[in-house]
Amino acid sequence: MTQTPGVTAPDYDLTQPLDIDFAGVFADITEEERAQQLAVRRFVQDEVLPVIDGYWERYEVPMDLVKRMAELDFLRDGVDVPGFPKISKMAEGLSAMEMSRGDGSVTTICGVQGGLALRSIVMLGSDEQVEKYAGPMARGEVLGAFALTEPTHGSDSVGLETSAVKATRDGVEGYVINGEKKWIGFGSIGDISVVWARGEDGQVHGYIVPQDTPGYRATTIEGKLSLRAIHQAHIVLDDVFVPADSLLPKSRSFKDTGRVLFATRLGVAWGAVGQAIACYETAVAYSKQRVQFGRPLAASQMVQERLTKMLSILTQMQLLVKQMTRLDEAEQLTGPQASLAKYTCTRGAREIAAIARDLLGGNGILLENRVARHFADIEALHTYEGTESMQALIIGREITGTSAFA
Repeated sequence: MTQTPGVTAPDYDLTQPLDIDFAGVFADITEEERAQQLAVRRFVQDEVLPVIDGYWERYEVPMDLVKRMAELDFLRDGVDVPGFPKISKMAEGLSAMEMSRGDGSVTTICGVQGGLALRSIVMLGSDEQVEKYAGPMARGEVLGAFALTEPTHGSDSVGLETSAVKATRDGVEGYVINGEKKWIGFGSIGDISVVWARGEDGQVHGYIVPQDTPGYRATTIEGKLSLRAIHQAHIVLDDVFVPADSLLPKSRSFKDTGRVLFATRLGVAWGAVGQAIACYETAVAYSKQRVQFGRPLAASQMVQERLTKMLSILTQMQLLVKQMTRLDEAEQLTGPQASLAKYTCTRGAREIAAIARDLLGGNGILLENRVARHFADIEALHTYEGTESMQALIIGREITGTSAFA
């Protein structure tokens, strides 16, 4: 930091938690929920922030952090697993917020492992499948992927082309799966993939596929500029045979796939809040320590106006995710409401990140100043689990009563 002669600014830690809650949005959370939030915050402060820039820059998955998340019971993303304590939906959201405040890739690891792969098995699997996989996945002993998106079917994933045909091999009844998947987190470095394929009945079903099964070929996607501390894969399934008990018996149609996705959408909104908080905290601290023209940036009217705008957007995001979570707890949350939360919060996070990046000037593009990593990662958050356009069409259909889907 360049100082102006004769002017001394305090040295603020750009990663120091400010516990942003200007409107007292979370004043009424329970002691247990606050304890869960603070436990995740400690993990982020002590173990994530000191190392994550290096992982992000090297394009490397922080497997040591994955192991620690499992040890601390942060890996199952709030999914109920036999033998593990129940976590309220509010605590689940606060955890996603705090984890995302640290890093978007780390949160995505939780979302893929717990929110998607583990949830699919717990929600749609047999008792035997849950017994076999749920505990080991919660403990990080088995890493899972959620293989839905295809190279030519992203937003229109309901039209997926991957097929599963009944077959018998060496006297074993099962299914032969053929097709391709893309953008699959942990699809190339995990243990199992929940592969979504169209059966002979024309409906979409889920199948548990070990990643070492012959014919399963996964390539890590290179050249990503977002979420660089988690790997996504392009998967080719070439006559992959799985036994009959690999089928998730409660996955009877794409509506069941949608149930899993619906359960994770609000978590994405919470993640956007966390990344926005990280950018806002950094902007506040930086404005107090950066001296220009003989005074800290914080003494500038323009900077104060920008910080106020950021806080205004952030507070609205906090209010929205809390209210939607209360509806979810009461089992009253609708799909369009969850879409509104995702649509609003990822848009808000993008705006806050852009303001923070600009406020930091040239220092805003340095990893060490935190904002650049979130600036890039929010772009992926804005797209996955349903793009802005898809969320708008879901909300628009609710507003007008008319579907505009092609």
